Amino acid sequence: MAELEPRKQSILQAIVVEYVSAAEPVASEQIVQKYQLGVKSATVRNEMAEMVEMGYLEQPHTSAGRVPSDLGYRYYVDRLITREEPDSTSKTKVRSASEEGEALQELLRDTARVLSRLTHLLSVATTVRQQEVTIRHAVLSALGPSQAMLVLILSNGHVENRMLECPLGLTLEDVGKVNEQLVQAVTGKTLRAMARSKAGATNLNPAAEKLFTLIWSTVRSTCRELTRGLLITEGEEFMFAQPEFHRNFAALNELLTDLIDSDVLYEAVSPSDQAELVTIGKEHRHLGMQQFSVVRHSYYVGDREAGVIALIGPTRMRYDKSIPIVNFTAKALSDSLTRFFG
Repeated sequence: MAELEPRKQSILQAIVVEYVSAAEPVASEQIVQKYQLGVKSATVRNEMAEMVEMGYLEQPHTSAGRVPSDLGYRYYVDRLITREEPDSTSKTKVRSASEEGEALQELLRDTARVLSRLTHLLSVATTVRQQEVTIRHAVLSALGPSQAMLVLILSNGHVENRMLECPLGLTLEDVGKVNEQLVQAVTGKTLRAMARSKAGATNLNPAAEKLFTLIWSTVRSTCRELTRGLLITEGEEFMFAQPEFHRNFAALNELLTDLIDSDVLYEAVSPSDQAELVTIGKEHRHLGMQQFSVVRHSYYVGDREAGVIALIGPTRMRYDKSIPIVNFTAKALSDSLTRFFG
């Protein structure tokens, strides 16, 4: 990426700010009138033409104005941005959301919902595909003659509930014995180990043994699901309000559905070597993501990476606001999760 001279940097920054605000190509006259660059419109036009050739700006259609390219946004994010810290009201809302959930998935959904409403962007929360997460506790609760609730509590704070249809002929004493063997068999085991393990009940009557086998099958399938990682999205409706996507709502809806239902969105926001990451437009490997930018940050339980909180929007995103609010949200999540589960 070529270094820009100071005047070109000022022009690029002005074009990014104006285009993000109005979603309209920016003309040289607009820059000269609004920004004190000390040069005439013709000079700004020449500079803009050079930046088009360098790849930092684009000229949509035959418009006289220019818009930032993906490379222009990258230069802005890496070298020119002035981050705008979240205000006290936003911080309070994020902290409240990140502290109120009784289980990890509830906490993540509440936090993602608040983040989306504060930014009017699509928010995403994930958990790490970590097969070494362990089962901290398991309990089976009878809900009636034919139903029971299986609860699994994991070391990363995640809680899974499953309804089970019980075999006929069970007594509360049977449920108690099954519970004892269940706790002994799964506590401290990793998800990977449980996904591959075989049932091993002993000294149970036929009805209780049938229940234990059903529980074991449920635990195994649940562990297989959990090793794929959790993906939570909030705020899809805000994407349809973006001017870039007004032309074809049906196509955007189909694209978002495909991205969410597949592994593409999970991979697009997955952790990398950097805790904080901004991925812009064509920097995404998957074609479907190339009209979006992603701002993400990892969150932790203690010193263990637990997942990612992210914002997704058009490349014409308020990076100066999105990056700080995502960073703050990740820290709030880390603080809460470490306090609850660390």
